[in-house]
Amino acid sequence: MNSAKRREYIKNLLNNTKAPKKGQELAEDLNVTRQVIVKDIAILRAEGVSIIATPEGYMIPNNNKKGIEKIIAVSHMREDIENELQIIVKYGGLIKDVIVEHPLYGEIKGMLMLKTPYDVQKFMERIKEYNAEPLSIITRGVHLHTIEAESDESMKKIINELKNRGYLVE
Repeated sequence: MNSAKRREYIKNLLNNTKAPKKGQELAEDLNVTRQVIVKDIAILRAEGVSIIATPEGYMIPNNNKKGIEKIIAVSHMREDIENELQIIVKYGGLIKDVIVEHPLYGEIKGMLMLKTPYDVQKFMERIKEYNAEPLSIITRGVHLHTIEAESDESMKKIINELKNRGYLVE
């Protein structure tokens, strides 16, 4: 398979699946190295394909939003990360990303795409597995999330509980 056909295959696969696909899995499926996949993804992005990299793999987000989207500012300690994320997904929220303001680089965004309690659990396991520091360490706990909810009611429940827990920055 030549490179153009391989990129078309990747684009079609990501467009037609809801679950993220790991670069290594794509490499194995296409009998190439992971580095070839990274290059293909970069070329597809340069061509305007909205591919995002999440902790679970590459995906093309569904642009047919059913609900509302809001950027919220939160602040908490590292030990409160899981609780904060679980609050959002408990009410049906999708946590699209985490954003911090770096003094040198400006805005730094990490794609999360967490929708279920299981997604949050796996994310927390990866933090431990990689002994990783969260982006919010840069800003002493202050960070933003883009969240999506199916209704105003769900969004209000998310906001209210985050506020009641003292996480919401107003």
